[in-house]
Amino acid sequence: MTVSNGSEPRDTGGAVPDQRTSPPEDSLKPSAEAPSVSDLAAGYAEKAGLHRNSAGHVDMLKSAGGWQGIAESILPGLVFLVVFTVTRDLTPALVAALAAAAVFTVVRLIQRRPLTQALAGVVGVGISAWLANTTGKAEDFYVLGFFTNIAYIAAMVLSIVLKWPVAGLLFGFVRNEGLEWRKDPERLRAYKLGTWIVVAVLALRLVVQVPLYFMGEAGLTALATTRLLMGAPLYILGLWVAWLLTKPAPQPSKPSSSEA
Repeated sequence: MTVSNGSEPRDTGGAVPDQRTSPPEDSLKPSAEAPSVSDLAAGYAEKAGLHRNSAGHVDMLKSAGGWQGIAESILPGLVFLVVFTVTRDLTPALVAALAAAAVFTVVRLIQRRPLTQALAGVVGVGISAWLANTTGKAEDFYVLGFFTNIAYIAAMVLSIVLKWPVAGLLFGFVRNEGLEWRKDPERLRAYKLGTWIVVAVLALRLVVQVPLYFMGEAGLTALATTRLLMGAPLYILGLWVAWLLTKPAPQPSKPSSSEA
């Protein structure tokens, strides 16, 4: 009697086992339909912060975060200005600004919405509050925005120099152009121009606000006001202008076979 040790083939009743391996049943089933270019474009644009409306254009308001996103970017700075103007005390103004930013995080938790924007706002307000509290100067609450603008300007100018303009990377996917626009010199020039528009918006903020910052507390109200007006509203305007200037030229319709 032979004892099997588990490594020997079992008795198959004389039949020779088929050594060929057949593909699993799942592999024989048709695969799910691959996502379309439109779906990929929409997903990429959304991750980049851009959203399309039903007409295929950029939804400017939604791209700015909607009304809630705009409020999240405006209210902490506004609360800081109001409280400091009333109390002339830096500490309660900073606490109030941080509290305003924290409220939006709680609201997003209740709404079960992504916390990325709200948390970024809390971190930004926290750093701004730390800077102002460290120096004891109320105007330093706004200084972080200067460095943020400079960083964005540098990145966008670099993208133009490298012929990967940011406007093309964003708008190209919204328009289902993918990266094909880089092969067309005219489209490349258009997206460079669109990127320069956004750079101009960011540079304009610095041109207007930096002199107000150096005025100290005397320029605080004007600095805070221009920060609000040149924040989301100016960003939406610049984005809209860049979108219009980079619009592809209409393609001539092909003659039908009956006209040929």
